[in-house]
Amino acid sequence: MLRKLAEEERSIILYESPHRLAKTLNELATAWGATRQSAVCRELTKMFEETKIGTLSELALYYATNNPKGEIVIIIEGYNKQEGVESDD
Repeated sequence: MLRKLAEEERSIILYESPHRLAKTLNELATAWGATRQSAVCRELTKMFEETKIGTLSELALYYATNNPKGEIVIIIEGYNKQEGVESDD
């Protein structure tokens, strides 16, 4: 399933458990490319809201040692089919 979505041109938004976050980011980096720009948002609209921005591999490395709590949203940039690289949109 992840391979099918690798060439989706629109940004993708995923909801994930904090316990699976690092593993999911690693799987996405493997399937979609380690340099795909992404954001991990935690506790949106709440007192302890936090957003980390980076590549899938950077975020996977960060969350491998920093266990988040709360509700997690992952936003991944879309693929640019014409250039064969990730989109900057």
